[in-house]
Amino acid sequence: MEKTGKNYKTVSLGNIKELGRVVLNEQLSLTGSEISINELPAGVSVPFVHAHKRNEEVYVILSGKGRFYIDGEEFAIETGDVVRIDPAGERCIAADPETSIRFICIQTEANSLVQFTQNDGIPVEGKPSWLN
Repeated sequence: MEKTGKNYKTVSLGNIKELGRVVLNEQLSLTGSEISINELPAGVSVPFVHAHKRNEEVYVILSGKGRFYIDGEEFAIETGDVVRIDPAGERCIAADPETSIRFICIQTEANSLVQFTQNDGIPVEGKPSWLN
């Protein structure tokens, strides 16, 4: 399903379990974040350590297990783990030798969030069919 409205855009990625890396910036016309869905096959690592100038990253581990390297420290990660890294954090991720790892990576400019949903959401008059 792909659909665009005045204030939204949707895309269908199909079976996420069969995707390699998908970057959603252009597909969703993102303006405040970068989102990618990634998979590293068993025993494979991102081939470099990197940091960022302005963006913090959040990794949501969807399946599998692996290891993270951040600022010289290494630790195990697995399904359900969530990791946030400051822009200056030197990072690298690797899949376990026995299993692939699938994760979502969300990048946003550090310190750019001015309020959370609880303070940003406002009630409006519209009502979906399932709210009677």
